[in-house]
This record gives sequence, structure tokens and C-alpha cells, in this order.
Amino acid sequence: MGFWGLCFPVFVAFFVIAKHFLNKFQNLPPSPYLCLPIIGHFYLLKKPIHQNLYRISKQHGPIVFLQFGSRKVIVVSSASAAEECLTKNDIIFANRPRMTIGRILGYNYTILSWAPYGDHWRNLRKIIALEMLSTSRMQMLSGIRVDEVKKLIRKLLDNGNQSVELRTMFFELTLNIMMRMIAGKRYYGDNMADLEESKRFKEIHRETFKLAGTPCIGDYLPWFKSKKLENMMMECQRKRDEFMQGLIEEHRRRIESALDSERKNTLIAVLLALQESEPEYCKDEIIKGLMLLMLFAGTDTTVNAIEWALSLLLNHQQVLEKVRTEIDLHVGHERLIEESDLPHLPFLCNIINETMRMYPPAPLLSPHESSENCVVGGFHIPQGTTLFVNVWAIQNDPKIWADPTMFKPERFEGVEGGRDGFRLMPFGSGRRGCPGEGLGLRMVGLVLGSMIQCFQWMRIGEGTVDMTEGAGLTLSKAQPLLAKCRPRPIMSNLLSQI
Repeated sequence: MGFWGLCFPVFVAFFVIAKHFLNKFQNLPPSPYLCLPIIGHFYLLKKPIHQNLYRISKQHGPIVFLQFGSRKVIVVSSASAAEECLTKNDIIFANRPRMTIGRILGYNYTILSWAPYGDHWRNLRKIIALEMLSTSRMQMLSGIRVDEVKKLIRKLLDNGNQSVELRTMFFELTLNIMMRMIAGKRYYGDNMADLEESKRFKEIHRETFKLAGTPCIGDYLPWFKSKKLENMMMECQRKRDEFMQGLIEEHRRRIESALDSERKNTLIAVLLALQESEPEYCKDEIIKGLMLLMLFAGTDTTVNAIEWALSLLLNHQQVLEKVRTEIDLHVGHERLIEESDLPHLPFLCNIINETMRMYPPAPLLSPHESSENCVVGGFHIPQGTTLFVNVWAIQNDPKIWADPTMFKPERFEGVEGGRDGFRLMPFGSGRRGCPGEGLGLRMVGLVLGSMIQCFQWMRIGEGTVDMTEGAGLTLSKAQPLLAKCRPRPIMSNLLSQI
């Protein structure tokens, strides 16, 4: 072994020891001892990342400091630490880190999910709260959700007692709901929009999710340029922008038509009306960003929640029978369940909360970034540190949840709104909490409740449903749900009229 061959391990050892004592001197949170030059702690990451980070936190504590390339990162895995970050230090952690996806797919950090905390972010949040997702707006658009659920029921009726792959059905249902609310169009099934337009939309949607789930190494190792990935993102964004601009222009042409009543109530129409009163701010790019946010942030997570919930119910038939009895007693058999019934179906709501506890839509909340130095758990957190809140770890922590791996909806009985401090926060919390929480819960409750009310559900074969988790930014099942259903005889008269 030559001189340099001997020097290299000595250099690495010196670097690791020096880094460790420097972290101690700066009062940074505990950190895995071996932090390698250049890559830092990247060597520790294995999929699924949220479970791997939970294992690291069990060794080093609920607040862990990591070095991912050039980025300083803290991972929080306890309810008390998350509360400190998102209440006491909420404004400090209200920013997002600058990442390639936010620059390219997020209109240069102007879309709500990637915009820095400030006036622009507040204006976007206000538009969503008052113009797009207000209670009155959601009520106005509720007929779309009801109509699409009826179409799902008819499709299930047509399948008889055959095995059905439900993830695809849920995916098409959710996308049709979102696109009808946004633009008054369906892209799947009967009465869909132009075939060519539908193909373009499906391609864009598929590309977006693929790229969003692909880590960009240049975000952490800036001297390694991810040119191929960036070029793919730019091409995808060009297609997205062109597609959404086409929908806006079409609305402008048709908005005066009295015959096009549904599209006069779409979210694009709402924002075009706002554009007339605030032309300097509510430009087309703002409208496109808001529409894309709703479309891509609100589909996959909703699909996952419904699929996990039904999978759990198929593996726990006694829970399925209990919630069906609740629906029968409150709703009856002469009408379908409605969104207004959901507050009066506490056990159904408990099932949804328990599902999201065990399988949160986003196991790691979208990253935050500290805008200045702060203290969390008694540790110094430097300015510019990326924060990951491991919601999965918090919601599956045996120290705060009895038997966390067991499906027990009754654990939420008597808990107002299903929430209990920061122990359960599948939609995040604080200023960066998900603004679409109300809509998501309506959709999950209506779809799940309708399927329970109308059908008897059975597993395929003798074994239980496979509950293996997939790998990705959102928490999906590794294997799509297959099940059988048959109409409930007591519902036959109502189902014959759908």
C-alpha cells in the first residue's frame, strides 16, 4: 500500500472524529458517529426511508442531526419535539428548502407548496381558504363528488362477484372528481373529455409523479449536476404549463355561455373572476400553479387513504360489521350516504383516523427550513437547517400509542375531532399544514362509507390482505388491493335506481 493509500483512512478517521467533537461543541442534536467526507450520512439511507429514520432515532434520540451532502438536516420523531418546531418555532420553520423540484415544477418557488414564507405565500393561502376550499365552495361542488361516487358504484355493480383491482378505480374516481371541480371535465370512463386531451393529461400525470418521487442528487451534492433529471423536469413542466394554459383559454371562450353551467362554477372560473378584480396579482401563472397543486397534491394521498382503510377492514371483519351497522342506523337503506352524514358517523371517522395514524398519507412531512438560529429540545439548530418531521414514527410510537401495530379505531372514541395534540397529524400542522385536509376527509369518508353501505366485501382467497408498504414520497401499498364485492340485498331497491 502506497503513501496515499495509508493517508486516506487516516484522513477519514481524523475527519470523523473532528466532526463529532465539533457537533458536541456547537450543541447540535445527537448524530450517528460516522459522518463521511462529502456524502455525510447518505450511506445510512435505506428504503422505506421513514422506517429507516425511525430506527436511527431509536438509537440516537427523538431529535437527530444528519449531514446529507452539503445540507444540514434534523429529523424529529417525537410529538413533543414536533410541537416545539411547529408552534414555538413555527415562523422560523415556515420556509421550504430550495430544491430542484420547487424551482422547475413549482414555477420557480412561486407555487404554494414551495413558496417562501411571506406576503406571496399568505396571498396564495388566502385564495385557497376563501375562494377555492371554503365550506360554501365545497358545498357548491359536492354534487360532483356524489355523481362520481355513483359512477363508481355502478362500475362495481357491473363487475358482479368478480375480483376487482380497486386502486385503479379509486385513482380514476379521484382524478375525475378533481378535474371536474377544476375544469368541468372527466378524463376516465364514460362521458370523458376529448380522447387526445385525455391521453395528454394521463401522460402528464404519470410523468409528474415519477419525477416527483425521483431524488435529485444535486440538491444535496451541488457539485454533481443532475442534468438529465432536470431536463426531464423542464420538459414535463412545459407540458403541464401548456395543458393548464389551454384549459384557462378554453374557459375564457366558454365562460359566457349560458349552456355551459358546470364550467361557470369550476375553480378555474372562480379564479378567472378573481383575476378581473385583481389583474396585477392573480395572473395566469398563479392560476396554473394553484390548479396543479390541487390536482397533484390531492389525488395520490386520497387514493392511498381509501385503499389502506378498505384493506384494514377486509382484515378485520368485526370492525367492518360495526361500521356498517352504524351507517344503517343513521342513514338507512332508502338513500345513499351523504357528506353531511359524516359528522354523525363517529365510528367511520375513527376508522379513517386510525388508518391515517397507521399509514399517514405522507410519512415524512414536506421539508421545512429554518430561517434563523433556534433551539429545539435544548439543542442549537443552525439557520438553513432542513427539518423533516417523521409523522409515521410519531404515530406508531409505542410510548404514546398502546399496541401501535394493532388496528383499533375505538382508541379515538371521545377524542374531539379525532386529534390529540401532536400525536396525530397526518396533514401536518402549523402554517404549512395541508389546506386541503377538509376536502380530503370528505372524499375519503364519502367513498369509503358508500362502499360499506352498498356492498358486502370479501377477500380474495383464504389469506389476509397483504399490508406491505411501498416505497415513495406518499405511503402506498406495495401490492394494489384486490377484492370481491356483491350488492347487499337490503340495498337492492336503491341500487337498481342508480
